[in-house]
Amino acid sequence: MGSVTMPEAVLDALIVGAGFGGVYQLKQLRDHDYKVKLVDSASDFGGVWYWNRYPGARVDSTVPHYEFSDPKLWKNWSWKQRFPGSQEIRDYFAFVADEWDLRKDAEFNTFVSRAVFDEQNNLWQISSSDGKEYTARYLLLNTGFSAKRHIPDWKGIDKFKGTWIHPSYWPKEEPDLRGKKIAVIGTGSTGVQLAQELSQVASEFVLFQRTPNTALPMKQINFTEAEHIPPKSAYSELFQGRRDSFGGFNFNFTPRCTFEDSPEQRQETYEELWQHGDFHFWLATYQDMLFTKEANKEAYNFWKDKVRARIPDPRLQAILAPEIQPHAFGCKRISLENGFYEIFSQPNVSLVDVKSTPIVQVVEQGIQTTEKVWEFDYVVCATGFDAVTGGLLQMGIQGKNGQLLTDKWKDGVKTHLGMAVSGFPNMFFTYGPQAPTALCNGPTCAEYQGDFIIEMMNHMRKTGSQCIEARPEAEKAWGAEVHKFAYSSLVPETDSWYMGTNIPGKRREPLIYFGGVPNYYLSLESCEKGGFAEFEQS
Repeated sequence: MGSVTMPEAVLDALIVGAGFGGVYQLKQLRDHDYKVKLVDSASDFGGVWYWNRYPGARVDSTVPHYEFSDPKLWKNWSWKQRFPGSQEIRDYFAFVADEWDLRKDAEFNTFVSRAVFDEQNNLWQISSSDGKEYTARYLLLNTGFSAKRHIPDWKGIDKFKGTWIHPSYWPKEEPDLRGKKIAVIGTGSTGVQLAQELSQVASEFVLFQRTPNTALPMKQINFTEAEHIPPKSAYSELFQGRRDSFGGFNFNFTPRCTFEDSPEQRQETYEELWQHGDFHFWLATYQDMLFTKEANKEAYNFWKDKVRARIPDPRLQAILAPEIQPHAFGCKRISLENGFYEIFSQPNVSLVDVKSTPIVQVVEQGIQTTEKVWEFDYVVCATGFDAVTGGLLQMGIQGKNGQLLTDKWKDGVKTHLGMAVSGFPNMFFTYGPQAPTALCNGPTCAEYQGDFIIEMMNHMRKTGSQCIEARPEAEKAWGAEVHKFAYSSLVPETDSWYMGTNIPGKRREPLIYFGGVPNYYLSLESCEKGGFAEFEQS
């Protein structure tokens, strides 16, 4: 007779996800004397950085923005670069796990495949794919926006004789790629980073592009032990300033409009932003850049001229930096690059524009386009993720009256504050749909959203309440707020995963809150001060 896995004692909260959001909540909830456990499908801490091991993988938020604000951590940790690589970020998570003593309450290699709300007892019954069971008062989901990979349904993938790989499944043991014929499909951030690295070792490297990436110069800096920019004496003020910045950094849009400046002043402003590197040309530029077509085109033209100057071949100029603007600048996720445009001058590098020569099928030797068959040893399918909602919807979440989250959202995402769903009590998520998410520096959102959840749980403990869920009217009002901000910008006119349009058949809708971190933070603060009245409590 087979053994039956019995649920453990009731937890106050089960945290799903061991990235910034989950790690922060585990530490803070334990400090508030909650009985809590964290699970993750990976075998260690790091969240998306556990999986991002591909060549060139690195964060595009500068440090110290991209770390926790706890002085105990930053006073004893020094980064090697302004934009750390993925291994250094994994090392940082290991350091945090030791400093905060997290491992005793974490279980890895655990994929949550089902979560059902028990209405009679106001508890979540949670199951993993390998048979583990948990019972928890609160279900706290920190799966992030890139938990579910997307590989297009091309004919013949199973016939390819070489190695086909999605970058987030990159092997821990680095394969020997030197001298190989390598393809990268996709020119998002991952595709750009891969192209920069693999083009240096491949005998033949081919990048398949659907949409040009309006990448900006990274301006990497290597730190020395004696010199760290910015100095640690500035850290406290920098962390405090994150809530006043649209993107959760310590800089903001320039408080004037594009054409208030003369042409000479505009060029000077653009050049200054460009030379700074990181996201300044995107998120510290004129305040109307994301909102009016004329201002947006002006920014694109500057970007285009800068990039074309780095590409000698007119044919490649037309594909990589088209004369006619392909989409609103900054309304698809901006990437940072380090020598990306120079690789196309190498004799071993080719660029395939799949809009003019589409991929027909995958064959034994490689990839067949309408033009020819390309032969490869490795194909890296950097085609992204079922972003923002995919990670949540793959977990089989069932709320009140047996309603599945997939059914609740089939006609569009509905949340309150981008963290809670009516009909799904005691369930909260971070870095998800209808929150700043992709337009918010990750650790910033992890801390602000995490603090809100902890304050809400403390409020429930104080009032003796057992059950809390978003009111339908609050959910409706928040959805209207999300749409208001999105449709006041140029974002909805552009196809991107911000709008869900990277996945065939996925509903087109704004998945991100475009009101910026300051407005979002005020909404959280208002809800807290109002005693969480936007939620039903019992």
